[in-house]
Amino acid sequence: MFAEMMIPHHEQAIEMADLALAISQDSEVLSLATQIKSAQAPEIEQMKSWGSSHMGSHAGHMMDGMLSDEELEELSRASGPDFDRLFLEGMIKHHEGAIEMAEMILESKNAEAASLARNIIETQKAEIETMKKLLAR
Repeated sequence: MFAEMMIPHHEQAIEMADLALAISQDSEVLSLATQIKSAQAPEIEQMKSWGSSHMGSHAGHMMDGMLSDEELEELSRASGPDFDRLFLEGMIKHHEGAIEMAEMILESKNAEAASLARNIIETQKAEIETMKKLLAR
């Protein structure tokens, strides 16, 4: 169940990172977007290897932190500092939702799932701190 929820959640984070790579002119935002893609793409593949997902790609929209279609559209139309602000605010919200989901399985009997959850929490908490610093400048 965790993988079925987290896969579309991660896929949206990659979609947002791809928008940043295409639109942002800020080197630190670009670096962060690359870092997010590099961390989450292998995690998606790991979770997919656990078995088939029964949820469609839009199932993640029900989960905490997911951007609505309208928010994604607004992000895709933005540019310059407005894009960077929307991206960072949206990704912070997105990461906070992923952390909440990962915290639910920290005590899982599945050691691989629990390990992945710990990694998601650690990585995304650090990225949130980076994003907060970028927003504050």
